Amino acid sequence: TNQTAKHGPYDAIVALGGGSTIDTAKAANLYSCYPPNNFYDYVNPPLGKGLPVPGPLTPLIAIPTTAGTGSETTGVAIFDDTPTKSKTGIAHRRLKATLGIVDPDNIRSLTPSVAKYSGIDVLCHAMESYTAIPYNRRPSGKPPSPILRPAYQGSNPISDVWSIHALKECTEYLPRVVENLHSDEEARSKMCLAASSAGMGFGNAGVHLCHGMSYAVASQVKGDFWVDGYQRMDCGRDNEKDSGGKHGLVPHGLSVVINAPAVFRFTGTPMSVMNDAAMSPAEEYSMDRHVECATILANARMKRRGSTAANRVISEKAMREKPGEALSNELLELMNDLNIPIGIR
Repeated sequence: TNQTAKHGPYDAIVALGGGSTIDTAKAANLYSCYPPNNFYDYVNPPLGKGLPVPGPLTPLIAIPTTAGTGSETTGVAIFDDTPTKSKTGIAHRRLKATLGIVDPDNIRSLTPSVAKYSGIDVLCHAMESYTAIPYNRRPSGKPPSPILRPAYQGSNPISDVWSIHALKECTEYLPRVVENLHSDEEARSKMCLAASSAGMGFGNAGVHLCHGMSYAVASQVKGDFWVDGYQRMDCGRDNEKDSGGKHGLVPHGLSVVINAPAVFRFTGTPMSVMNDAAMSPAEEYSMDRHVECATILANARMKRRGSTAANRVISEKAMREKPGEALSNELLELMNDLNIPIGIR
């Protein structure tokens, strides 16, 4: 950001790369247009003050080279804060790119591992935003001023359209893009569209526990942990002396999905059921959403594996008895098909 400010002003900023590159460009754009007194002024609480962006930014053109974060559509910039060994970000609608250029040929050279973990992030974006607390039931209520309105509003009729579309596309085409990334142009195109669609969904509604818990997984990674298919970096953290200064890597999608089965098992089990009471309308709404997501994953599994006695979809009645279990189990089935581990160490 210092270099960006030093050589400006600019007519426009172009971000070419994955979500981290685009998010870096968003932050550089903000800090060069409105330099803060302290770096953490714009950073989300509790690490920073979360001050709102004062005004318009330089036009930003985002060109993603992964089908994952959907950063070309969102108003958030996530980063790894090395001094505190934490992961946080900046969130404001003015951070959004002016233009996003999405081309499936830009992801042709990805390794299968990068395609897999960026793609599973799309899936979690879609499911988390669709199962988020509705916008009209947020416990914090309305902010005192529109400028203080959070970037994430809760699930709503507009975000639902994008999220459910992304979920359907991702469950069908993610396995195909991992298996035949270079030759399957249709799968690449569908996943690029799913990533952008999910970005518009969660960029409005928000995500929840899967992503919240991923921050600890990613920020506390040890220097010797790495995943095949990702370029190894030795640029390191100064305060990681026990790892020789090296910076390990848990791919973002892996850090998110690793806890997702447990999360949806929890969010899909209403508290009233645990207490042998009748479900409230809000709980019924949430359970319907979990059943819908589980059904989409189950139908995609049937299409992927074929219809056999061992591969069947449980009844809607059974799903409604335990929505969290149903969604968790279907997600584990997909993770198994994609060879995604269910734990790291």
